Amino acid sequence: MARYTDTTGVWTLFFISLLCLTLFPQRVSAEQERIIQAGGLSLDSTIEPFNHAHNGLTGRLSIAGSDTMNPLVSKLAARFMNNHPGVQIAVEGVGTHAAIREFQLGLSYQRRGDKARGKGTEGANLVELLASSRDLTEDEIAGFERNYGFRPIGIPIAMDALAIYVHTDNSLPQLTLAQLDGIFGQERKRGHPPIVTWRQVGLTEGALAQLPLHLYGRDTRSGTRAVLKHLALLDGEFNKEVIEQPGSASTILAIAQDPLAIGYAGVGFQMPSVRMVPIASKPGEPALLPSQDNVVSEAYPLSRPLYLYVKKSSKEKLDPVVSEFLSFINSRQGQETVGRAGFYPLTGVQVTRNRQALGLSQGTMMATPKRSIDTQRAAAAGEN
Repeated sequence: MARYTDTTGVWTLFFISLLCLTLFPQRVSAEQERIIQAGGLSLDSTIEPFNHAHNGLTGRLSIAGSDTMNPLVSKLAARFMNNHPGVQIAVEGVGTHAAIREFQLGLSYQRRGDKARGKGTEGANLVELLASSRDLTEDEIAGFERNYGFRPIGIPIAMDALAIYVHTDNSLPQLTLAQLDGIFGQERKRGHPPIVTWRQVGLTEGALAQLPLHLYGRDTRSGTRAVLKHLALLDGEFNKEVIEQPGSASTILAIAQDPLAIGYAGVGFQMPSVRMVPIASKPGEPALLPSQDNVVSEAYPLSRPLYLYVKKSSKEKLDPVVSEFLSFINSRQGQETVGRAGFYPLTGVQVTRNRQALGLSQGTMMATPKRSIDTQRAAAAGEN
């Protein structure tokens, strides 16, 4: 059983993290900010723009999923709704594990008043899209198929990476995947002996040398945890000394407050009081930090796609709201939003594959009756 912090402390960090995400939504690293400045976002020129000239789309959509992806999906939804004020999108960051169950069974943990009433994407109780920070397992897909009679379609919507974080005053130069397994793994399938002090990872001088590592990570509901387990621990069990946190932001805050801390979270949660450690696949190979080139090429060892899973059978077309939202994500404007949220945009090849898998026409949205933006906004406000 993993060791937990004092309950009061955990909930204090949790509420602080919520406040931080509210006041300072998804931080963008300095490297990503340079890419984004002055419209210089590094996007594949083959990704077509999204034409939202027709503004009559109405309906509601519910998306549940990863805590890590919540800022990304929320920004995508906000930009889409700004162009389509007749559409309301509810985004739940309940964690990948809980969201998978919602998606499989058509459940939702949102308050009834926060959802629509009716049928399809206008219905109150159905999660239509799953935001997952990892691949679904075959058992999870089979659970969905038993309920719906078909398999969901999974598409990457952004590239991301797990980063290993330490306190900003910690001078740890780099780590290998085997060392990560020695730190965070209980079984240590990569063959590395257990690592319990900072001297064992190269800090042979200074105050930290003889002191223990304090391990921070995510709880069992987290897709981020599952990715590290697979990539670094070779699916071995986690060290029982890992102090589990309810979210990525609370993990980062815990590391920022503990000079002996080491932990993991998505790259988008970087802040000045922590720093990322370069990671090498093997001893002697280059130790890399996550960057757009390193992540998109998967040279960085802890790279990962972020997915949306879609309820779509081969016999039916997508609901218009779902179709247009997915078209927007797989467009130049959608991938610009991905970059501005602190994640890495897809390549043109990935976007083309997504559109083909979903049966989306290239370029423009469907033609719908025109209504004025003001009329739609007034109508949407009257429904709330």
